[in-house]
Amino acid sequence: MNNAFHFYTRLNLVELLSIQAKNVMELLEGIKEAPDASIYHHTHHFLQQHIFLSPEPPNDFAFWTKNVLGLDKVSEKLASVDTIKFSHIRELRKKFIVILESYLEEKNHRDINCPEGEEFHFMSCKTFVIPTPYMANNLKEFFDIIHKVSINSIYFHIFEARLRLEREGNDFSLWFESIGEKGLAKKLSRIDPYTITLEGLRKKIFQLVGQNVKA
Repeated sequence: MNNAFHFYTRLNLVELLSIQAKNVMELLEGIKEAPDASIYHHTHHFLQQHIFLSPEPPNDFAFWTKNVLGLDKVSEKLASVDTIKFSHIRELRKKFIVILESYLEEKNHRDINCPEGEEFHFMSCKTFVIPTPYMANNLKEFFDIIHKVSINSIYFHIFEARLRLEREGNDFSLWFESIGEKGLAKKLSRIDPYTITLEGLRKKIFQLVGQNVKA
């Protein structure tokens, strides 16, 4: 069927870039210079590492400015960035730039260099998208498959599809809507995937789809 849902998964190869920062000014310049994949990595890799535990911290920029530079004020602003509100990396990058530029424009801002060896090292990642043997032709088949696919597949279709691939919504909701399940699509779209674990997200999707399959 042309409207079948094909499940994909992904593998990431993390790379160390030749960009590092020892203070807020250099962090700002690094954020401006780093590729999209780096901004994505520093705001999302924690989600992939916390499968069963509640994900934290919100992003590496906030963590470093607080725990290495001791700049609680700017760290709080960086941590307050609501990633789910952004559908494009360039918008997310711009938000971080605005926060850091505003901080540096303050008359009483603190020019602090980190201790030697604790510089912020910008990382990036190459993503390899891999097809899985799973395909759903209808909601019942999707329901039967969702607990079989890997966490990496869940992550790819919920997170990477929306922000990194710049799609308007996650893959599951878009497919539900395409087969006439608009109510289900809206329910899934309302879930903030950044506030629950990946396994918790899988269970929530399973429950929502199950309610519609049994209806």
